[in-house]
Amino acid sequence: MIKIRKIDHVAVAVNDIDEAVAKYRAVFGLEGVGREVVTSQKTEAVLLPIGDSNIELISPRGNDGLAKFLEKRGPGLHHIAIEVEGIESALALLKSLGVPLIDETPRNGARGHKVAFVHPKATGGVLVELVEPAEGH
Repeated sequence: MIKIRKIDHVAVAVNDIDEAVAKYRAVFGLEGVGREVVTSQKTEAVLLPIGDSNIELISPRGNDGLAKFLEKRGPGLHHIAIEVEGIESALALLKSLGVPLIDETPRNGARGHKVAFVHPKATGGVLVELVEPAEGH
């Protein structure tokens, strides 16, 4: 059984992070925090905290898949991230069940978290990211 804690974030792909942050501030009064270039993902990300969760605005910084997503679909919902306890065991369980995975082992993501993506084929078309927070988060 996978130990799911919460929705960590909902990621929205954008071409221009500054413009997107300004829109979310103007429309909802949300402020961006934790802006970072995530070298391992070749993206730039900023969080817009909402209660215990976040909207994460992401923009490609060399990430071809994200750039193609924006070119094909335009800005919009990219993925949902679920916080799990024990990401390695969650991935092993999913793999043993034959669930299609993009990542069979976790990689480093934003905020120093361990992350891995489940293929959209497994969920009827929704890209799902598993997240295990870095210690102290």
